Amino acid sequence: MITDQELVQAAIDATQYCYAPYSNFKVGAALLTVAGEVITGVNIENAAYSPTNCAERTAVFKAVSEGKRDYVKIAVVSKGAVSPCGVCRQVMTEFAPQIEVIMADLEGNIRHTLRLDQLLVDSFGPENL
Repeated sequence: MITDQELVQAAIDATQYCYAPYSNFKVGAALLTVAGEVITGVNIENAAYSPTNCAERTAVFKAVSEGKRDYVKIAVVSKGAVSPCGVCRQVMTEFAPQIEVIMADLEGNIRHTLRLDQLLVDSFGPENL
């Protein structure tokens, strides 16, 4: 099985594909599936701003579009090791409410590792419909 540091490195490597010409704030994500596959994602900005997509959502949407819906953990890397935004937390809740979220900086230093249900307390999910 892949280590946390290897997953973080995959997210760091993915940042080379970021499209962040407006903020120059690069974010990479690496999603680990139950089957041991790593799906990466990056932030993709847009001049209109609201169509911008975060790295975490890019990774999840990419995985879902490839038929992969069971996840163990996700590494999210950026300058300063930021936490996933609320929209990304909600998207991850749809597929893996217990996913482990690793937050690291671009040098690979892990800042926090928390379960998603600790980051999005009392979330709204399919069971609420």
